[in-house]
Amino acid sequence: MELRPAVVGLVVSDMAATLAFYRRCGLAVPEGADDQPHVELPLGGGLRLALDTEATIRSFDPHWAPPTGGHRVAIAFDCGSPAGVDAAWAELTGAGSHGHLPPWDAVWGQRYAVVRDPDGTPVDLFAALPG
Repeated sequence: MELRPAVVGLVVSDMAATLAFYRRCGLAVPEGADDQPHVELPLGGGLRLALDTEATIRSFDPHWAPPTGGHRVAIAFDCGSPAGVDAAWAELTGAGSHGHLPPWDAVWGQRYAVVRDPDGTPVDLFAALPG
């Protein structure tokens, strides 16, 4: 048996708001996707981000409920440079996204920040520090 990562799936409460957020993160969102119940976005390297509305999930799993407490998944974007982290933070929080952790220089050698998408999913922004 051969298994290979192919899809990261998220359940979203507002498809249009979620797609607007991921557009700002640089993902290619197809035209007309805002009102679809299921959307897949290419992440590169054959990986895709699959977004499903809560109603879609409930259509085949009537017992589904949004998770409570801490998060179970995070998505991370390489911003290319420490300045890129700061710029992405400013763009996303300036557009109304919740800034969870502002940019800082992490002990593991990266500039790092965390914002949240419209459903509260952590989205990490990072880049290697010089040196």
